[in-house]
This record gives sequence, structure tokens and C-alpha cells, in this order.
Amino acid sequence: MLSRFSLPGLTGKRRFDDLSEKEILALAISSEEEDGRIYAIYAQKLRSEYAASAAIFDGMAQEEDEHRERLIDLYQRRFGNVILPVRREHVSDFYTRKPVWLIENLGLDRMREEAEDMERQARDFYVAAAGRSSDIDTRKLLGELAAAEAKHESKAQDLTATHLGGEARADEDIAAKRQFILTWVQPGLAGLMDGSVSTLAPIFATAFATQSTWTTFLIGLSASVGAGISMGFTEAAHDDGKISGRGAPWKRGLASGMMTMLGGLGHALPYLIPSFWTATAIALIVVFVELWAIVWIQNRFMETPFLRAAFQVVLGGGLVLAAGILIGGA
Repeated sequence: MLSRFSLPGLTGKRRFDDLSEKEILALAISSEEEDGRIYAIYAQKLRSEYAASAAIFDGMAQEEDEHRERLIDLYQRRFGNVILPVRREHVSDFYTRKPVWLIENLGLDRMREEAEDMERQARDFYVAAAGRSSDIDTRKLLGELAAAEAKHESKAQDLTATHLGGEARADEDIAAKRQFILTWVQPGLAGLMDGSVSTLAPIFATAFATQSTWTTFLIGLSASVGAGISMGFTEAAHDDGKISGRGAPWKRGLASGMMTMLGGLGHALPYLIPSFWTATAIALIVVFVELWAIVWIQNRFMETPFLRAAFQVVLGGGLVLAAGILIGGA
């Protein structure tokens, strides 16, 4: 938590080891206040879709406020009512919070991961701060807060049991899975299908018309990259996700564009091999793998019956492949 590699005096910041007990208490107060606000922001973001998880973060924010109040009481008894404005960014070797709460579409799992990191960092801070204190009351409080933060994960689990029992947790898991499918899997699958199938005809038509592996590779590369850019922009531009709930446009565009490009490049890259028939044989094997990967994804994530998915994908891909070979060999 506390780095030993900062250079004091160059940044205008204080090292943690140089802080007085007064400054450490002030730092603890501001840290608890910030953590409480972060948990409150998480709760606000989740309230409309994940009410049960929002209640968990509400409870954690309340506990951070209680810690802050205890610290303020101790500070006032020892140092008066004016609290020094010491914050994390004023200490050179102190941990900082990543501003992930500013991300508009921050996922539920990411929030839980960040909360775990926050609890661990706060615990380490209180352990280090308690070791620096010579005042009995201060050392006792900091030790208690270190223990409280160490148990915060258990507290979160208790809150989870209270607010995310049974059907509530199942409903949220289903909603999170649905969001993942809408944002990443569906656009990615559409891109993979487009890249794998639509590029079959131009690549194999070029291959059999020219029997030049380098020319075929260049055609495949240009078709794959062009299709990826087109699909990515189309996916991102046609739906901002606000009404449909399909997630951030850039995420869907990235998934669609990358998978489109990979789908085409899969059977274009073998034509880097100089031998035409060797390259073509490997490309056909890659096409077989690509088509069955599409079938598996449809069956696994989209719950399409396996036989129906296999019939649709293999038949469609086979027809496009045959068309390319026939046109190129004409």
C-alpha cells in the first residue's frame, strides 16, 4: 500500500512517514469521506437496475460515515474543531483511488472488485497508521478501524445475504448476463458471421482465378479490414444504447469490428504460404473451424438449438464458399 520509492521534495507532497498524528487523523477522515461517497455513487448507479446491490453499497456507505464520525470525535478531543484539509493526493507514497466511478456504464462486477480493493487498502492504511501512533486512544481507534476494514468483506457478505438472497441475486445475475450478451456477444457474433462468411467469396474467387497466394492475401486483408471498419462504425452509429439498453456504442462497435476483421483474416492469413494448394487446404480447414465456432457461440450464448444453428451456418457458409470457388474457376 505504502510505496518506498517516492522522492520527497520533488513533487511538493509529504511522505506518509513524515506525517504527524494530527495529519494522519485528518487524512483518515478525508479518506473515509471519499470512500463513503464512492459507495453512494455506486448505489445510485445501480438503483434503477440492481436495487438489491444498491442496498449493499448503501450499507457500506453508511458504515464509512460511522467510521468518519468516530475519527472526527477523536480529532476534536485531541486537536480542536478545525480539521486539516489533508487528502490522499497530498501524500506522495499513499494509495489513490482510480476514478472508475466516472465511467457511465461501469459494470456491477467491476464495482464489487473495486470495493474489495478499497477495503484492503483501507485496512493496510489503518494498520500502518496505528503503528505510527503513540497516543493510546488514537492507537486503539485506528486498530479498531483496521479490524473493521478487515471484516468489511464479511460485512459485505452479510449485506449480500440480507439484500441479495435467493431470487434477488438470481434476477441480478440474469440481468448482468443479458447485458453482457447484448453489449459484447451479440455484436461480436454478428461481426464474426459477417467476416467469416461474406469474405469467403472474394477470397476464394481470387485464389482460384489467379492462383497467386500473395494477391489472394492482399485481397483478403483489404476485405477483412474494410469490413471490420464498416461493421464497427455501423454498429456504433445505428444505436446509442440509451433506449435499447444494449450498452455503450463504442463497446458494441469494438466487438463487432474486431470480430469481423478476425473472421476474414482467419482464412486470408494462410495465403502467406507460397504454395497455393497448401495455403488453400489450410484456409479451408480454418473456414471449417470458424463456422463451427459460430455454431458453438450461437448455441452457448444465444440459446439457438445446435442442429438448427449448424444447418443455418454450415449451409450458408458452404453456399458462399462454393460460389467463390465456382466464380474464380470460371
